[in-house]
Formats: sequence, structure tokens, C-alpha cells
Amino acid sequence: MRNVVSKSSPELIGPATTKPATAPTGVVINLSSFDKAIGSYPFTSFHVFNNGIVKPAMTIKSALSQALVYYYPIAGRVITGAANSGNPLRISCAGEGVAFVSATACCALDDFKLFDPPFAALLKELAVEYPTEVEADPLLLMQVTEFTCGGFVVGMTWNHVVADGKGIAQFLRAVGELARGLPRPSVLPVSCGDDTLPELPPLVVAMEKAMLTQESKQFAYLDITIPSSVIRRVKAEFNGDVAHSGGEPCTVFEAVAAVLWRSRTRAVLSDSDPNKPAPLVFAANVHKHVGAKDGYYGNCITSQVVAATSGEVANGDVKDVVKLIRRAKEQIPAQFKNGGVAMNGAARMERQLSVLFGYNAFFVASWRNIGFEAVDFGGGRPARVMCHVGPTAVPSCVACLPRDGGGASVLLLCVKEEHVDAFLAELESFK
Repeated sequence: MRNVVSKSSPELIGPATTKPATAPTGVVINLSSFDKAIGSYPFTSFHVFNNGIVKPAMTIKSALSQALVYYYPIAGRVITGAANSGNPLRISCAGEGVAFVSATACCALDDFKLFDPPFAALLKELAVEYPTEVEADPLLLMQVTEFTCGGFVVGMTWNHVVADGKGIAQFLRAVGELARGLPRPSVLPVSCGDDTLPELPPLVVAMEKAMLTQESKQFAYLDITIPSSVIRRVKAEFNGDVAHSGGEPCTVFEAVAAVLWRSRTRAVLSDSDPNKPAPLVFAANVHKHVGAKDGYYGNCITSQVVAATSGEVANGDVKDVVKLIRRAKEQIPAQFKNGGVAMNGAARMERQLSVLFGYNAFFVASWRNIGFEAVDFGGGRPARVMCHVGPTAVPSCVACLPRDGGGASVLLLCVKEEHVDAFLAELESFK
């Protein structure tokens, strides 16, 4: 399936100059420690819409320009230097614009075989990729691909330094609202550069920096669904535990992460020392813990480590694995007390990083309820939201991706080829 998509040349779309407002120019925004820890890391999401709208590319391009009036830093560029040195990253808001590509496919969505694995190469046809150097380029690249069936796909690549997943979903919802004719976004944005945020804990900063410098490894590409029946059963087992009685019920994320973590640990470490570390690292939204204002769209996520041995994870009941995750979640607020002193110490940090970047570790990010599921350009919400998972330095996955139907959609790069069958068999045992 090659040469099925015809693309226009990229054009720069700046903030609209008509009412209701004009975006300011010449503003330079300092970034928070959360933003700077991400560096200039690109990320790509795909939003698949089965129901068409009138002239999708033209409609979305116009709405994008209007949205940039409110989200004007996204139309800027990353700069370095000044601001009391250390060569800090900042955003210059000169209104240069974001890159936009309109595209057409000579087939229907179903014919494109978008959901047939392995589809990573096909997805590249539906988005604009950054060149090797990210910093000098637009902070956002968007492609709208129209299919003969009337459906369309919005592929969006953004520089993570300007927004996290929740923030970019907020921006995309605003584009959708303006495309539907609303006079302004329902949520007015609070820009990045909010200097009221605390410092990111040292270990998390070190992990983010290491993530950007580690050599990529070869993992199998998997697209799976954790069935709703499995999620309900795990939640029921945890919620029915006498020791847990009266506490907060198990969440969908906790259930999905527990199933994936235990299955992977059994598949990868079944013959190893049960005392060998098998940590889980998950990304956590900390808006409420750090006092971020409503509408804030800059990065506001941390990484939390669940310290456990392979024996604890592989041999425990799944509800016990949920408990490990729950206890770690409850400790997140402590990251921002006393500057994260408990995580300091160069020798200790080096030991932690050596474990966290080994094959025994497992990194999980969740896109559940961050807002991508609510994007609507006029024809309804997306049938599926996906991401492009490229080479990675650590075993990882993106879980709970929005999609039609039941269960939790998960894209994984977390096991070597020799462990795929065992991993899938462990997942199957939950059904």
C-alpha cells in the first residue's frame, strides 16, 4: 500500500489577524522545569474520524489559525540562551506559525488497512515528521488526510516542550470547537511559562535526560486490547479485598497496568532470581498536586517508580499488583515536598537509573481521559486515537488509547521477539 496518499507542500499557518483578538508578538516565555526536562522531544498522534465534514482540510486549517490566537506560544519557536544563563530553553512568540499539510488518499479508510499490524510504516504517510534538528522548526506539524469514504485522519506531531498530552488535547479540542463555529474555545488557555510551578524532582529530571540520550533498543511492535471483561474482573477482585474495604476503587488504568506488568514480568523474568528488581515506571498528571491553574497546557507530568521484585509481581495475585501501583500513586504528592530531597544523592540516583534503564523495567503512559477522546471537528468524536511508537531505549507502552468499542487499546514496544509468545500467552490467561 504505497503512494496512496498525495500531500501538499507544507505551509506555515500563523495566528488569525481577525476578531475576536490578535495574538501578541515579541513575547519570550520562560519554561518550567517540567517543560525543560522534556527537552525538544517530538511526539505524534493520529485521530481517526469515520464521519466526514465539509472540506476537512480547509475547515481545520482555518480553525487552527483561529486557535493560535489563544494558544500563540504554539506558533512560536524554541530559543536558547540568556535568561540568567545555563543556556535555558525558552519560547519566542513571534508568530512564525505551525506547519500544515493537506492530503488525499485514493482509497477508503478500510482499504488503507490502518488497523492491521504492523501499521507503523503506514502511519508515517499520515503525518509530517520532524527533521533531525527539532529546535529551529515549528512547534506543531499537522496533516489532514481525506479518504474517499468521507472519513479523515488528523496527524499531529508536536514538540513536547510546549505541551504535554493533556495540554495538546486541550488545544485540539479548541480547534474542533472553532471548526464547529463556536466564537471562542470553551476553555481559555493558561500559557506555558507559569513560574508558580515547583521544581521537578531530581530523579525525574535525571530520568528524562537519560531517556533522550540512551541508545534505542529492538523491541517487538504489538497492538493489543485488554478486554472490558478482564478490566471488570481485576477491579472487582481489588475492590472486594477485605484489606482494601472502604478505600478508593480500582481505576481502569490501575487494572490495565497491573495486567500488563504481571504478564510482562512472567514472560521476561520467569526463570530469574525472584529478588531481582522489576520496577514499573508510569507517567502521572500532577496538575492538582502542584497548583496548576485551570486551562494550563504546559507540561505538568511526572514519572513515578513502583519499586518491586520480579517475585512480587510475577507470583502475586493481580489485586496485589494493583496495590503496589496504588501505593506508588499515593506517594506522588511527596515528590514535591522539600524539593524531592528523598530522591537526592548522586550514588543512589546512579544505581536507580541503572535499574530503570534495564530490560527488567517497564514504562507505561496512559491516554485515558486526557481529552483526545472529546475532539470533534463537526462530524463527531474520533473512532480511534493512536500514536506513532518509534524506537525506544526502554520497554514501554501507551495504554488506554481512545477507540470505539470496549476494552483498553494498548500499543507496546516492551518485549524482545523471543518473549512475544510468552507475553501474549500470559495476557490470554487473564481471559
